[in-house]
Amino acid sequence: MPRKPQQRQVKPAAAPGTFTVAIVGRPNVGKSTLFNRLTGRRLALVHDRPGVTRDRREGVGDIAGMRFTVFDTAGFEDASAETLEGRMRRMTEQAVDDADVALFLVDGRDGITPLDESFAAVLRKRATPVVLVANKADTKAAADTLLDAYRLGFGEAVAVSAEHGTGLDGLFHALRPFAPEEALADVEVPPPAPEHTDDDNAPARPLQLAIVGRPNVGKSTLVNRLVGQDRLLTGPEPGITRDAIAVPLSWQGRAVRLVDTAGVRKRPRVIDAVEKLSVSETFETIKMAEVVALVVDGTVGLDKQDLTIARHVVDEGRALVVAINKWDVVADRQATQKRIQERLDESLAQAKGVPVVTVSAATGQRCDTLMKAVFDIHAAWSKRIPTAALNRWLEALIAHHPPPLSVHKQRIKIRYMTQTKARPPTFVLFTSRPGDLPEAYMRYLTSGLRETFALDGVPLRLFLRKPKNPFVEK
Repeated sequence: MPRKPQQRQVKPAAAPGTFTVAIVGRPNVGKSTLFNRLTGRRLALVHDRPGVTRDRREGVGDIAGMRFTVFDTAGFEDASAETLEGRMRRMTEQAVDDADVALFLVDGRDGITPLDESFAAVLRKRATPVVLVANKADTKAAADTLLDAYRLGFGEAVAVSAEHGTGLDGLFHALRPFAPEEALADVEVPPPAPEHTDDDNAPARPLQLAIVGRPNVGKSTLVNRLVGQDRLLTGPEPGITRDAIAVPLSWQGRAVRLVDTAGVRKRPRVIDAVEKLSVSETFETIKMAEVVALVVDGTVGLDKQDLTIARHVVDEGRALVVAINKWDVVADRQATQKRIQERLDESLAQAKGVPVVTVSAATGQRCDTLMKAVFDIHAAWSKRIPTAALNRWLEALIAHHPPPLSVHKQRIKIRYMTQTKARPPTFVLFTSRPGDLPEAYMRYLTSGLRETFALDGVPLRLFLRKPKNPFVEK
């Protein structure tokens, strides 16, 4: 039977002031769920069973007023052209060609699969630009997927949860460069997430600074001194502050959003329901901050609870500054400062060199020095190191001290290193035997990074990966 000649498909025109976006990916990664989220209506059928979507569906998407035409497509499957799956694949490829930009969805829970890599190879050969999106990124398992996604060749993945509607601000900023000016005329631009604002050309945002510490160490008094007015209630009674209170501040022409928090006592002592809520809000404030100033009572010294809070800040990946308050009434200042610095170096090995500033909230002594330290550590926390410079440093470091033999007496080869993100600086080291590299050598690499690239006091994250063997069949 003669084959019916294929008709040439004309690229559909988007509505005036909009552009076209195609959602593509393998089956069951959440394309239809994202399509429904962007259009604001349940237009596409959603089911756990893969392959429900077959035809290309078209709708009008909207993120913060930025409107565009969006295509929902069938899941990509590696099949011959004569089969149903092959014809579905051909329509998906046509949708990519018709679009101004393609959203390539991967599953944040399942990780990068061979089918994702196969589809990535297809997309790289086409002229349509691609934005990589990791869906279902609301789980801990998604962290590894965001790192592994770099090998697909489309840069950093935008983390979203189509089901819960999170991460759309990152998707907005990823799509914005492809939108015509008329599509952005009346758009209220949402602020980008902290980890995506390292660009020197990005609009300035207030630095998010959280003031934390134990009760009655002078947090609210310090905030009042910094803003120059009695903005917050203070007094000798511990536990006056219950809510996290945000106060705007301008320091040397730079905007800061100060957040005063409730004091955090040791967990067994927190019994009252209101105090439990206050402490929970304090930890949530730390999570949303960029820099955290830990206020310590200089007359008491560094308490075990202070170290617990400091470790929590570093574990969250926030930049940390320690402010020793009530310095005007400290008797032996030199011994006190030395003792606090030594305890910090011993207890915070993952953030060596945390800046320590002595202040007096009551008199205003050295408050400007504290703010300078805040902006300095913020700059280091936001630093991006070029891959070329990073690998030149790595080569010299390995030449000076090569990695030891593995437990099987085999040589561990370190291939290269790259920085995958800032805030905090996160690096991936590709080595032949990731599981055999000793912890002591990891500390050696981390110390070298701090010393060479001025990253003292910044929490660093270093992940090990095994490079893909191009000669091994999938």
